[in-house]
Amino acid sequence: MEDDHEPSGTTPERSDHGVARTAPKASRRKRRTAPMVETEELEKSYGDIVALAEIDLEVPTGEAVVLVGHNGSGKSTLLGMLAGTLEVTGGSASIAGNPPDSVEARRARSWLPDNPVLYDDLTVDEHLSYVSRLHGGPGQGGRIDELIERLGLSERRDDLPSQFSRGLRQKTAIAVALCRPFELLLVDEPFVGLDAQGRETMLELLAEAAADGATLMVATHDPQVIDQFDRGLVLSNGELVADCEASALHDHLPSN
Repeated sequence: MEDDHEPSGTTPERSDHGVARTAPKASRRKRRTAPMVETEELEKSYGDIVALAEIDLEVPTGEAVVLVGHNGSGKSTLLGMLAGTLEVTGGSASIAGNPPDSVEARRARSWLPDNPVLYDDLTVDEHLSYVSRLHGGPGQGGRIDELIERLGLSERRDDLPSQFSRGLRQKTAIAVALCRPFELLLVDEPFVGLDAQGRETMLELLAEAAADGATLMVATHDPQVIDQFDRGLVLSNGELVADCEASALHDHLPSN
């Protein structure tokens, strides 16, 4: 769940992967030229250990960006800093011109981490209702019903995610991230735990978010989806080692 509605101990009162129609490419529908994401010499250190080193990055509004790299390369660290869940220890980062931990950034951004946190005592429906209302939505019907149906959660909407498999928890977290308005969507390993149908639905939802003008930054280990983005970033040992069009990214992919 996105950082400004994660649990704090008290329960508070949304084909085949190669099919073009699922592609999240968004450059054709950019709404403005100002960058949605900007970093300057961004660093993350844990004592003497540097997890991310001097990342300079500018992501225009409406661009769909895919991040690739081995485990430990810095993908999750970069997304976590942009999500405001990890402290910036060097340099700077901004979301729509605001610090990642600001109220303005939280309003603009939705965040799906690689290990989503869900409330133990809220049903699927209650999760979506709460998050929708928190961000100014109606809290029922419309988008919530659509996401529940498309993600195959209709028969589980009144159940607690704590009882779910990894795949059903992932689908619930996807619905939570997408049920609210956002300008920037940060996603870390969205396909983990999903079956083939869930994977295709996730690709379609990303494509629709991009077509609506949202900026996307998605980290994945799946090389089969990278052509569906505008731009590719390769991280290795905490450094940005390649920044290119997604179609050229295969030449830079790390070998297994």
